[in-house]
Amino acid sequence: MSAAQEELKDNTIIIVFGASGDLAKKKTFPALFGLYRDGFLPEDVKIVGYARTKMDETEFHKRATQYIKNPGDDAGTAAKIEEFKKISTYISGGYEDGESFDVLEKHLAEIESSYKSKERNRVFYLALPPSVFIPVAKNVKEHNYTSGVNRIIVEKPFGKDLDSSRELLGALKQYWTEDETFRIDHYLGKEMVKNILVLRFANVALSSAWDKNSISNVQITFKEPFGTEGRGGYFDEFGIIRDILQNHLLQVLSVLTMERPVSFAAEDIRDEKVKVLRAIPPIEPSDTLLGQYVGANGKPGYLEDDTVPHNSVCPTYAATTLWIHNPRWEGVPFILKAGKALNEAKVEVRIQFKDVTQGIFKDISRNELVLRIQPSEAVYLKLNAKTPGLYTRALPTEMDLTYKRRFAENKIPEAYEALILDALKGDHSNFVRHDELDVAWKIFTPILHWIDGKNGPRPKPVSYPYGSRGPKELDAFIHKYGFERSTEGYSWPVTNLANL
Repeated sequence: MSAAQEELKDNTIIIVFGASGDLAKKKTFPALFGLYRDGFLPEDVKIVGYARTKMDETEFHKRATQYIKNPGDDAGTAAKIEEFKKISTYISGGYEDGESFDVLEKHLAEIESSYKSKERNRVFYLALPPSVFIPVAKNVKEHNYTSGVNRIIVEKPFGKDLDSSRELLGALKQYWTEDETFRIDHYLGKEMVKNILVLRFANVALSSAWDKNSISNVQITFKEPFGTEGRGGYFDEFGIIRDILQNHLLQVLSVLTMERPVSFAAEDIRDEKVKVLRAIPPIEPSDTLLGQYVGANGKPGYLEDDTVPHNSVCPTYAATTLWIHNPRWEGVPFILKAGKALNEAKVEVRIQFKDVTQGIFKDISRNELVLRIQPSEAVYLKLNAKTPGLYTRALPTEMDLTYKRRFAENKIPEAYEALILDALKGDHSNFVRHDELDVAWKIFTPILHWIDGKNGPRPKPVSYPYGSRGPKELDAFIHKYGFERSTEGYSWPVTNLANL
C-alpha cells in the first residue's frame, strides 16, 4: 500500500491553519472533537492551531471548544472536552513569511521528540481564505514537510472561474502531489449523499428505473431561511452560484447520475463522476433564473445590508437547468436551485417520474422519489394507492424511510467528521479530484461571466420577498421543463379521507 493510502494510526499531528476563524471554530474543531471522543483519531494524536491572531492557550481552548455540543451537560463529555484541550496547543504567526513556519516547525519537533519510533506523520488542514492558500502550501512544504506521511486538506472556494481555478491548482501542484491533496466539499461527507450510491446500485427496484425512460425531471434544491446578515461583502464577491451550485449541488448531481463504478475504490468512483460531468455542456442564460431578496416580514433586503454595494445585482437565488448528453440521461432536465432568505432550511433531491399510460387512470399523480439530505435525513417514495373503503379510487401517499425513526439508536456523524476520518485513512473517494474541478468550472464559467457582466450588461435578478419560497417566476420556470406539481388529495403526515 502506498503512503498516500496508508491509514494514520499513531505518531500524527493535525495542524489547523486559520484556527481563530469561523470555519475552524464551528466545523473543524467540533469534528476533530467528535472523532476524538469516539476513539477515531490516531493514538496519542496532537492538534496544533495556527493563526495570525495573538492569544494565549486558555483563550485558544475557549474558542476551539465554544461550538462543541454537550447536551444535558453530560459529565463524560465534559471530561472528554478537558482531555481534548490537553492535546491541543496554539502557535501564532503569519502566513507569508518563512520565519513563522520555522517557529511552528520548532513546536512540532518538540511534540515529536517524545515519539518512541522514527515515524512522523502530519496532516495540514487549511481552514483559510483562498488568498493565502498558496503561500501557506508553499511555506508548509518548505519548512514543515516531514519524512513520514504528509497530507494537506484544502477548503473551497477553489477559484472564481476556470482560469483562476487552474492557476490555483497549478500553484498547489508545484508543492503537493494529487495523492497528498484532499479538496473538501463537505456535501460529499453528508450521510444521505453517501447513501445515494447504495440506493442506486444495491437496489434493482430503483436502478432499473434510473434513466430517461422512466424519469421526467430532477430537482436538486438548497434553501436557507436567512440572508447575508452582515457577510454581504464576502457574498457579493462570489454569489449564490459559486457558493452553492458549482460545488455542493453539482457534486450531488454527479453521484446521482454517474454510471456504476467498477469498485468502491476512490479512483473508480471519481473516474465515473468525471465522465458524467464531461457530458454536460456549459449552462445557457435561457436555462437560468436569477433572484435577489427584498425586505419583507420585518427583515431587511439584500441591498439594505451595509456591507453590500448599494446598486448590487448579485443574485441571492439561482435556478439553472443542466442537460447530460449520454445514452442514460439524454433529454432529462436537471434543475439546480439554491437561495438565501427563503421560507425554510432544506436540502433535497426530487426525482419526478413520467406519467403512467392513460386509460384506466387519468390525471393521476406522478411518482416521486425524494432524498432529503438535511434536516431530518429521509428517503421517501410518493406513489398512488387505493383509497381504503368500498370505492376504487387512487390516492397519492408515500413509502417513508425517515432516519431518526428507523435508526433511532444511531447518531448520524457530521459531514466534517466523516471527511477528516477519510483523510486520515488516505481515502480520496469523497474528495474532489483536480480534473473533476476543472470540468465543473467549464460547465459554470460562461454563465458566471454573463452574470459578472464580462460579455455585456449584467443581468438584473428578479425580486422575491424575504421568507418566501423564492421568485414568483419559479413555478413557470420549472413547469417549462416538465415538472408537474400535484398536491390534490395529498397531505403530510396523515391523510384525512373526510377532507377529500
